[in-house]
Amino acid sequence: MTIAAMPLADRADRPPLIPAPVAAALTGVLISAMMSGLNSRASSLALADIRGVLGIGIDQGSWIATLYSAGELLVMPFAGWFAVTFSVRRFYLWVLWIAAGIAMVTPLIQNTQLLLVLRFVQGISAGALIPLLMMMALRFLPPPIRLHGLALYALTATFTPNIAIWVVGQWSDGVGDLRWVAWQFLPVAVLCSALVGWGLPREPVNWARFRDMNWLALVTGAPGLALIAIGIAQGNRLDWLNSPLVCFCLLAGALCILVFLVSEWTHPAPFIRFQLLERRNLYVGFTAFVVILIALYSGASLPLDHLAATQGYRAMQAAPLGLLIGLPQLLLGFVVAGLLYNRRVDARLLFAAGMALIGASCMAAAHLDDTWTWREFVPVQLMQAVGQPLAIIPMLFLTTSVVAPSEGPFIAGLVNTLRAFGTLAGVALVGRLEVVREHLHMTVLSDRLGLVINHLPSQADVAGAGAVISAQATALTNADVYRVLGVLALAVVPAGLLFQHIPAPGSEPAAPHNTDKPS
Repeated sequence: MTIAAMPLADRADRPPLIPAPVAAALTGVLISAMMSGLNSRASSLALADIRGVLGIGIDQGSWIATLYSAGELLVMPFAGWFAVTFSVRRFYLWVLWIAAGIAMVTPLIQNTQLLLVLRFVQGISAGALIPLLMMMALRFLPPPIRLHGLALYALTATFTPNIAIWVVGQWSDGVGDLRWVAWQFLPVAVLCSALVGWGLPREPVNWARFRDMNWLALVTGAPGLALIAIGIAQGNRLDWLNSPLVCFCLLAGALCILVFLVSEWTHPAPFIRFQLLERRNLYVGFTAFVVILIALYSGASLPLDHLAATQGYRAMQAAPLGLLIGLPQLLLGFVVAGLLYNRRVDARLLFAAGMALIGASCMAAAHLDDTWTWREFVPVQLMQAVGQPLAIIPMLFLTTSVVAPSEGPFIAGLVNTLRAFGTLAGVALVGRLEVVREHLHMTVLSDRLGLVINHLPSQADVAGAGAVISAQATALTNADVYRVLGVLALAVVPAGLLFQHIPAPGSEPAAPHNTDKPS
């Protein structure tokens, strides 16, 4: 029975709270999933300082983030299967302490090649923590509180990436010790392993599942996803199809993924049951999810990039940008979840309102110039703070409501694969837009300077004019990026009406899982 199919009488008969051990385990998985996202985001934000400590250049340093992202994407479709096979408790503790062990030693490593290998392994282990959160929320949370579990999952996309700016600022400019960018994972690992170790029972390994395992999907899907991630992450730096490495990664990755998809579709025991995408809410919701993740780059990331380029901001100075979005999520997510329990509230309209707010914030930010500080971004960030939970939580509700709890591992893998892919695609798209538009604006502004330079007094500061042109080009470029992201967000607003209507949990029976009728 889905969350929308539980009648009110049944809800009243069931206790609203889950057993203490399960609650402890869910808390541990939530905290570690958020710390996994924080670890990824913080390392990217502190990358320039890390490169300085290691004495490596931009090109070599870019692989630190790339290989972590590749490992993270690689593991997403398979984590749920291995968790069920080895038991959630055993699998969770393994991957948690692999990630923590690597976090403990990476600040001490000076060999760049070894560091890159460890970052790739850490991406795999830490990335496996995130799908477990959604899988356990769908499996263990009773209908009266399941939407609040989805609100907790949404924090990994709305709270963690934004709060990371303040965290990095504390370690780099406050404490002044970059090692804590990695070591912050360790106390969390101790707490979470205690919670999950106590909360989940010891279960034997189900070795029989390996007989039915889709080995072809594993040996093609894992390297295929890693190659796609490398190709996308390195595309802007290596000029996309002009790079043999990028061409190889994208082509070989696409071929591997094609074999993976065919194998999964035909195998009786797949890692991801792609037939679920025949349900309208899933294919509409997941398409919208990828666009949302791309549009979310307009949150703290794009303002941070703008202020770093025009005002010289470091993470500590830009921290208010992230806090303005991140901190309200601790309340707004649960407010939105509460609204979805009201039978008079249509989740589709909440989703459309959230996307409209994100789009409107982008259009408002498109009026920026090179004099903006973080204060000018306050109205924009507040619109993002409200829009993000309004878009993401109803989308998760509309998609997971057509999924049975037993299908949770399949959906968790698919959702988190799209989550990792959408984040990579957003960074690549914005990076490409910045390269193309900044080149255009620099050319136009430089040509105009060339037309008037002969008419300037001999004592004119031509070098200073060049700095002004660079700042103006950056502002114009970021304004263009905001417009593109705003158009993407607004284009998804009508998608809210494409969802099959799902009534509030407990109000009336939901439509069957395979229905595709218009509401």
